Amino acid sequence: MVDIQHLIIRFKDKDQSAFEELYTMYGESIHGVVFNIVKDSAIADELMQDVFIKAWHKSGTYSSKKGRFFTWILNIARNAAIDKVRSKSYKQEKQNLDADFFVDIIKSNENLNSRTDAIGIKKFVSRLGEKCKEVIELLYFKGFTQKEASQTMQTPIGTIKTRNRNCIKQLRDMVL
Repeated sequence: MVDIQHLIIRFKDKDQSAFEELYTMYGESIHGVVFNIVKDSAIADELMQDVFIKAWHKSGTYSSKKGRFFTWILNIARNAAIDKVRSKSYKQEKQNLDADFFVDIIKSNENLNSRTDAIGIKKFVSRLGEKCKEVIELLYFKGFTQKEASQTMQTPIGTIKTRNRNCIKQLRDMVL
């Protein structure tokens, strides 16, 4: 079994074999999260590589006191994917897509349980209340902004922010 703490120390010390091991360990999960947001395998592949390179360069900023390494790199990946989706170039690329793309978006984003299982947190998310599940799905799995979630849920933005903070705290308490 791999000693993850030792592996992370080696990664922070710029050990290339540690990079490769972490890439092998987490690559598929990171790709799944990114793909769930960008809906394009080639872009997800590119972003996943960018995420690991960014993590490599910023490895000194990781602290186990703030959370698990997987959570840290997952946040980097999620933010990169959301940034990509919000970019002008991405929006221009997607303007002339065929209807199959949009049908897949609707189909694949409706089921939170099947998506969360890909990154191993299904059991934790399923313990949350329905309102928490909805907020987490919109903000973290579909990449909505808090304003977009507020409009979608027809709920004041302040309520969305509070709910998000409380739901993440509940998840953190369950996981850590």
